Amino acid sequence: MLVLRRPPSDYWSNGWDWFQDEMNRLFERFDRGDGSQARLTAAYPPVNLWEDADNVHLEAELPGMALDNLEIYVTEGNQLSFKGERKPQTVEKAVWHRQERGFGTFERRIPLPVAVEPDKVTARFDNGVLHITLPKTAKAKPRRIQVKAE
Repeated sequence: MLVLRRPPSDYWSNGWDWFQDEMNRLFERFDRGDGSQARLTAAYPPVNLWEDADNVHLEAELPGMALDNLEIYVTEGNQLSFKGERKPQTVEKAVWHRQERGFGTFERRIPLPVAVEPDKVTARFDNGVLHITLPKTAKAKPRRIQVKAE
């Protein structure tokens, strides 16, 4: 005689609830709020963000970008925004076989880990990589406390 074991009834409902929650989270990430859906791609441009004792540093990969099409802003003391447009490459009398590098407009808003001095931010563009140095405010810098013995 064949005996089938059935898991407790709450197993299936909890499993289904979990799956439904995960699917909702996935689609919420790509919902623009206007009825359209963003493409299922990684954020562009990819960035690296780190800090040292005095500065926050950001690098963004922007191959083929013209500096005339790039804008950088620091808002609220701790939010970096940059936007731009990479124009499509035009080829004449040729047939595309593969076009993986994206083009068009982009905008990234990166929350910074600490407040920075917007007037002292520097940026340079080197070999297709944007380097931004954001000096920390005096309050955001670590301060060593001298311990006195009694």
